[in-house]
Amino acid sequence: MKYLRGYTPDLLARVNELLAQGRLGETLRQRYPEAHGVRTDPALYGYVMDLKNRFQRGAPPIAKVLYDGRLELAHNALGTHATVSRVQGTRLKAKREIRVAAVFKDAPAAFLKMIVVHELAHVKEREHGKAFYALCAHMEPAYRQLEFDARLWLTARELEAPTAR
Repeated sequence: MKYLRGYTPDLLARVNELLAQGRLGETLRQRYPEAHGVRTDPALYGYVMDLKNRFQRGAPPIAKVLYDGRLELAHNALGTHATVSRVQGTRLKAKREIRVAAVFKDAPAAFLKMIVVHELAHVKEREHGKAFYALCAHMEPAYRQLEFDARLWLTARELEAPTAR
């Protein structure tokens, strides 16, 4: 259960019980029935920019947002933020980009929002510290629960139906 490392043994035992009964995925589908319609890179860019404009108006601009099909395998990450710097004349220009793992095209709407909020928070706060998580909670009050449930969803997706991928 690579997505649940670091959680307490009691919690992991309950997750294992749900997995053994084949109920973890169904439980999450009942809790998060709403799918999202953000299927393309331009739609994802619009979705990210809406959240950015609502919560981070003064943050640096984001040049590129896209789904990345290789992200989970290549970087063992579900989303990334990057700053690409290049020289233009005598100035150094920085462009920021956000990549979201393609697995989130099929995720419940709440999980896509959680990943986008996480990556937007990195635009202002580079490290996973107290200020970072406070910013995530400001943009999505249920951030901590959604992060845990997204980890459960990824675990169920991987372990309950490995051939369905």
